[in-house]
Amino acid sequence: MSDWHDCQVPSDASIREAMQAIEESELRIAVVTTDGDKLRGVVTDGDIRRGILDGLSLEQPVEDVMNEDPVVARRGSDPERIAQLMTDHRIHQVPVIDASGRVVRLMTIDDVVDSEERSTPVVIMAGGLGTRLRPITDDCPKPLVEVEGVPILETLLEQLAAQGFRRVYLSVNYKAQMIEEHFGEGADWGLQIEYLREEKRLGTAGPLSLLPDQPTEPVLVLNGDLMTTMNFGRLVDFHDEQAAMATMGVRRHRVEIPYGVVEIEDRRITGLEEKPSEEYFVNAGVYVLEPAALEQVPDDAFFDMPELFQLLVDDERAVSAYPIQKYWRDIAHQDDLQRAQAEFNQVFDK
Repeated sequence: MSDWHDCQVPSDASIREAMQAIEESELRIAVVTTDGDKLRGVVTDGDIRRGILDGLSLEQPVEDVMNEDPVVARRGSDPERIAQLMTDHRIHQVPVIDASGRVVRLMTIDDVVDSEERSTPVVIMAGGLGTRLRPITDDCPKPLVEVEGVPILETLLEQLAAQGFRRVYLSVNYKAQMIEEHFGEGADWGLQIEYLREEKRLGTAGPLSLLPDQPTEPVLVLNGDLMTTMNFGRLVDFHDEQAAMATMGVRRHRVEIPYGVVEIEDRRITGLEEKPSEEYFVNAGVYVLEPAALEQVPDDAFFDMPELFQLLVDDERAVSAYPIQKYWRDIAHQDDLQRAQAEFNQVFDK
């Protein structure tokens, strides 16, 4: 049974403090309490990410994002009833309180059911030409380019294996044989690897049409040039909680204009702003797709992931965004590779 104090935060805590409690405890929830351990509310990873998307600062009070009326269980409740509560409400943790509203424990789904490895299939797009990394990629496919002696794709596969994922499909094209010889069937990483062989370039979504069988559950899709410490399981859980057709991992990106901006109306200057900046959410190359979303991918045709998401948006399907707060870097250019080299040992603790 989990020690709920590991994720306890006071009611005057900030959103940042709650986020740190969630990350450090690995319980995916922060329990907000007042004096005497009285339950004030709960905050999930998803609550914080929705707050970020709504423009909230991490320095704002945790009460701005917390659920003030969470699902709870009473002390002495049967574990099967608590498991049913979690199933009915599609949640993974339930605070247990006594008659006075004091938290006595936090029960997780692992406490009441047998924990299993994740069955979510993973598709990694590893067939790109790596043009912007030439001449390095003249003789080596980008997924095998090394950062501190470890291929980019190998680091990504190690992250997936450590988080309980087992079924991986690698979409390959450029210098595919080198990738297949390096990773084989995945046994050295505790994985089951199969290959989706592109006879021609199919873009960042087209290779999904090569899956041998129609998936029966959501599929995690990743670009093969990513280096990240994000928890992919939390992304899949967030997707499920949102009842989304598709979910895209996004990152904040700030654009700075290196000049003073002049506002003009009717040929007159109405304002001046020195070197302003704008912040946007950008596509991070991490996705979760329902089987029905995969049906929209055309067979044997070049098709990029933004096209798929735009199609789903136009069709008014539920499409969610998941802000990534952990370390993330895509290795697109030479300077990205240099930064990753400098950061690797500290980030991945190799």
